[in-house]
Amino acid sequence: MSDTVPPRSADIRYETDAPVLYEVRDAVAWVTLNRPGLANVQNSQMTYALDDAFRRAAADDTVKVIVLRGAGKHFSGGHDIGTPGRDVAKSWPERRTLWWDHVNKPAAEYLYAREQEVYLGMCRRWRELPKPTIAMVHGACIAGGLMLAWVCDLIVASDDAYFADPVVRMGIPGVEYFAHPYELNPRIAKEFLFTGDRMGAERAYQMGMVNRVVPRAELEEATAKLAARVAEMPRLGLALTKQAINHVEDLQGKRSAMDAVFHMHHFAHAQGDLAMGHSLGGMDAKSMAAHNRQSATDAPAGDKDGGDRAGGSKEG
Repeated sequence: MSDTVPPRSADIRYETDAPVLYEVRDAVAWVTLNRPGLANVQNSQMTYALDDAFRRAAADDTVKVIVLRGAGKHFSGGHDIGTPGRDVAKSWPERRTLWWDHVNKPAAEYLYAREQEVYLGMCRRWRELPKPTIAMVHGACIAGGLMLAWVCDLIVASDDAYFADPVVRMGIPGVEYFAHPYELNPRIAKEFLFTGDRMGAERAYQMGMVNRVVPRAELEEATAKLAARVAEMPRLGLALTKQAINHVEDLQGKRSAMDAVFHMHHFAHAQGDLAMGHSLGGMDAKSMAAHNRQSATDAPAGDKDGGDRAGGSKEG
């Protein structure tokens, strides 16, 4: 088999030139996912813009804390698997890890190289950012949206927020940044994945995944107050504390477990390609959204937060 193939191509049409917004107020950088009409689903354009924003905040000595939020009705509906701006087949010359370009690579290497860069690699970079990060979550936080929230140090959620990782329906054992058994008790993590059901903000708080739950109308104010409180601490003390806790998590196996599951994830992609000719197990944005709406209907009463407003998400 050849080491390379003709580069893949696609008709990519971006709806915005600014998929991420950035502003600084009172020592806090506010980083906003900005595809509101598409539930802030993440394409590579957004991922690289998000990395630029985090780098900018890290380099700015006036910034003590970083808040990540979503414009519109939702935090993030996951990875882009069905909009005109889906750009899986696009090369990005200024890659942020040392993985090679993916678009001219054959078979399973195509997605493996891409997801090492834009999903696992970038999420690990953002987790290691030395300044404290706070995810301000409202509405949907689904699949790839979880990855963005989970790399943050703290999560403040509105009372209408909900969390889900429905990708087992695609034959895939959870998203690439596999933090599930560290964010949740392992038995709860299994239920979360086995069912694909939505977990409401209050239950996420009870499980220890969320720090605070506040009414939707008070979300930005509550997040700003928490960020200001954290910003009172010395920069180096915050960085060392973050390093310490991240180090303990890694000693508990978080990094090595994630490496192992990333390979299971890509075995699942390859299986989908071989069995169905489709790396997502034959699922697309519409079918996933339909199943997610059904999941909301079937979920326990306490986990129905957010109605049926988002849901076409996944990896790849």
